[in-house]
Amino acid sequence: METGISSIVRRRRAGGNSLRVVIQSILLLTAVRSFAFEKLPLPTDLFEVDGREAFVMSAQNSGGEKPWVWYAPTLTKLPNAGHTWYFERLLTNGISVAGINLGEVRGSPESTEKFTAFYEEMVRRGYSKKPVLLGQSRGGLMMLTWAMRHPDKVTAFAGIYPVCNLASWPMKNSKPAVLNDYKLSEAELVANLSRYNPVDNLQGLLANKVPLFIVHGNADVVVPYEDNGGVLKQRYEAGGGKIEVKIIDGLGHTVKPEFFECEELLDFIFKQTAGKK
Repeated sequence: METGISSIVRRRRAGGNSLRVVIQSILLLTAVRSFAFEKLPLPTDLFEVDGREAFVMSAQNSGGEKPWVWYAPTLTKLPNAGHTWYFERLLTNGISVAGINLGEVRGSPESTEKFTAFYEEMVRRGYSKKPVLLGQSRGGLMMLTWAMRHPDKVTAFAGIYPVCNLASWPMKNSKPAVLNDYKLSEAELVANLSRYNPVDNLQGLLANKVPLFIVHGNADVVVPYEDNGGVLKQRYEAGGGKIEVKIIDGLGHTVKPEFFECEELLDFIFKQTAGKK
């Protein structure tokens, strides 16, 4: 009996698909996390790094340094079809997209080094040694904690209402996951917060002149801009760093075109990867 997946694949093959349909199929199907997809005639590969599943959507017209965008969080339902607008345009412009599912990590040194294993595998596969990091919500914390420990391996950081401050949403609304990831008591983590918090460890990014871009709503009560991107902007600019922020008036932590079809964010990525394709 034909499975739902094979039926979709058969219909896609028979239809002379557009790139948009292809990417939507990839994003919807990858939620199943099956290695059966590896033979699909699509610019995607699913693989494992230290037992954790990873994906890469390879741009077919990529050359030079093979630039790529590292997306986080990669989870059961992320990325999804809502990211099609970005991914379609990145692939068309020679920029690959990749990520690894480590689960609900919060940026501990241990989980950060698991991200490093993925990074090293991507480099081994021939992709650029300096990806653009794209963090959405808690994915911002995942990417920024990796970036602060490896600032020489980052071209740029872009965030969609990103968590930037460990003391904000993580410790206020996600404390069990934070303590589990760091393997510390709350008292120990609080006492050493400045050691682990991205907004307290910007020196490496500043020294490497890593540009930042954030799109965030000023009505976000889940990940308030003032406690996250606002703190990052203030401190990064004070250190002489380049950071662009687009504030979306009246919107909160929501899936809207203002966040997921942001021309400025896309242009920022194109600017940082210009000349590398």
